[in-house]
Amino acid sequence: MRFAVGWSKLVKVDSVVLRFGGEIGIKSEWTRRTYERLLLRNIKKVLEYYSISIDRIVHKRGRIYVKAKHAHEAAAKLTQVFGVSSVSPAVETTSDMNEIVERACELADETLKNGGSFAVRCHRVGEHPYSSMDVCKEAGTQILTRLKKRGLKVDLRNPQVTVGVEVRDEHAYIFTESLQGTGGFPLGSQPRVVCLLSGGIDSAVACWLVMKRGCSISPVYFDITPFTNRAATAKALDIAKRLFEWSIGFPRRVLLVPHGKNLETFVKKSPRKLTCVLCKRMMYRIAERLAEMEKAEGIVTGESIGQHASQTLHNLRVLNQAVAKYPVHRPLLGFNKLEIVELAKKIGTFNISTRTAEGCSAVPRSPATKARLQLVMKAEQELDISEMIQESVRETKTVTVGT
Repeated sequence: MRFAVGWSKLVKVDSVVLRFGGEIGIKSEWTRRTYERLLLRNIKKVLEYYSISIDRIVHKRGRIYVKAKHAHEAAAKLTQVFGVSSVSPAVETTSDMNEIVERACELADETLKNGGSFAVRCHRVGEHPYSSMDVCKEAGTQILTRLKKRGLKVDLRNPQVTVGVEVRDEHAYIFTESLQGTGGFPLGSQPRVVCLLSGGIDSAVACWLVMKRGCSISPVYFDITPFTNRAATAKALDIAKRLFEWSIGFPRRVLLVPHGKNLETFVKKSPRKLTCVLCKRMMYRIAERLAEMEKAEGIVTGESIGQHASQTLHNLRVLNQAVAKYPVHRPLLGFNKLEIVELAKKIGTFNISTRTAEGCSAVPRSPATKARLQLVMKAEQELDISEMIQESVRETKTVTVGT
């Protein structure tokens, strides 16, 4: 029995080839080395977390080679390491031409369908008695010769299967599949940020996007009970758990802020149309205090232009005025809903975010879409905002998710 294209199961695949994101390669030499060492650390943490035993890890410029018995499992997990552009389960052999051709023919025999097309591509680093083109020609010729009864043909433009060969000094790696990685920067290469995490779709995607740029996150969830139910909190924690699967080796803590009392105060004592703006400004102020405690460098939100009443450009400016020490970052500012949903599906948070949970019952019928800063500040002057912030921070709980 032969497997379909891309399965590559019968040949003993014993290694994983990891390629770095292109952005890492264009950094200065010092920065590049720093990022590659951090990426290596994160890869080791992922393999350790999933109990994937390895024989060795070899770090070369622009590549990491993992020798592992369960190479397919390792490859699948490592696609979720930020900074990795692609991975290939591979067969390791020596750089001897005969060994390379032998393994290439075996792998082709496993993956090519009768009458199928293929191409051989070679990437070579080091001193060898042959060129990359020599490898492609010899391997391609031998595949056609040895498997001539299969009716195979070479197609250099659009092959059904590409037999890849990487020759690195005295070793070579042969593969027929490449899994797309996440790219970006290694997690931890940029400072920590606090992220306002709700149970919705947008904030989770915003968290993931800054993680992709190298920032570790401290999610902050504002519990607005009794204006919602416990299902909303459970959903937010499950989203955080899924996000933490993208940050193996980093803290898995969520900051739970009791915000229901604050919201109740706004509903009872302030103009109803300003409820959402006042609520969000308070969230920003509390997040600013938590950012200081977390030694973070910014506040991240899932807001995009026009998604909700509080997210008009005018209202966003009013929200920004509430904080002074930390910038507010909005990775989704120019995204539309469909784009956000597609990313949520990719990162695995969409199904969690769309679970049934009670929405905020404090939202007014006609929320202000163009709140006047003067009126907002006047409403806040009627309240003890400082004490509300201090009490919220004091009562904030730290929850460890998904250890």
